[in-house]
Amino acid sequence: MTVLIVYDTVEGQTGKIVERAAARLRASGRDVRVVGTASAGATADFSDIERVILAAPVHERRHPPNFEAFVRAYRTDLAARPTLMLSVSLSAAFSETREAAEDYLTEMEMRTGFTARRSALVAGAIRSRSYDYYKGMVVRHVLLKGRGPDPEAGEHEFTDWPALEADVDRFLVET
Repeated sequence: MTVLIVYDTVEGQTGKIVERAAARLRASGRDVRVVGTASAGATADFSDIERVILAAPVHERRHPPNFEAFVRAYRTDLAARPTLMLSVSLSAAFSETREAAEDYLTEMEMRTGFTARRSALVAGAIRSRSYDYYKGMVVRHVLLKGRGPDPEAGEHEFTDWPALEADVDRFLVET
């Protein structure tokens, strides 16, 4: 079985998530192809692809524009195969903000005209060393609002790795 992983990453956590998923797929005997959409005009050949995993982070309520453009351009190819969407955000980390994380995914589906057969909201990470003053304040006072670690304390991963692996495993056996 050949699995295509299409992804974008902004601060690196989605890239780390994709690496973990790809390693799990390879360990189970699957052939894996990975396409990054950071640059405009990313392409993919779907001729021998049996399943697709899409993965992208949410920043300011949106998945990256190039990622959404890829999904929109290949929505017919994607719809013809089992597809898992991994939507990565801090909002997915907390029960009181998961509804917002679901909204981000729904908004992307409306913009691209594509809905994956299966989706998972994946908690992201704080990379505070890379934040400017404004972004640091948004993370502290809007996204975290007193929940979780102090963003100035350094980096913190919220990703539930066993849950991610279980999502990937379930996706592989679904018809």
